Amino acid sequence: MPIKLENVGIAVRDLEAAIAFFTDLGLTVLGRDTVSGDWADTAVGLDGNHARIALLQTPDGEGRLELFEYIHPDAIETEPTQPNEIGMHRVAFSVDDIDAALKIAARHGCHPLRGVATYRDLYKLSYVRGPSGILVMLAEDLTKT
Repeated sequence: MPIKLENVGIAVRDLEAAIAFFTDLGLTVLGRDTVSGDWADTAVGLDGNHARIALLQTPDGEGRLELFEYIHPDAIETEPTQPNEIGMHRVAFSVDDIDAALKIAARHGCHPLRGVATYRDLYKLSYVRGPSGILVMLAEDLTKT
């Protein structure tokens, strides 16, 4: 059976702020919608499910994020995910210039958890705490320079 990753879905506190962050990093908005109704209740497993959504795509056309902001039921605030927690962990992006990407992130108030690390002279990488506490890994491939 063939299988393909369609997207990674992330619930956010502020859809517009999350869109601004990810589009500044280079993703493009493919579409927006407001979803609700019986089909949404069934698919998601929540009664009265109602959300504003946006689908974003990476410049290479391969990666997609679906961001959603709940209208109903109320979103549940939780502590930000830590790198060693079980479950959904992070979303990772390759970037041409990690320093430039970190400057973009900083304009949105998003900063590295600790700094920038170099992995075996292959990658420079850093985890940043993105909008709504999302862990975002940025990685620069050093073999392409």
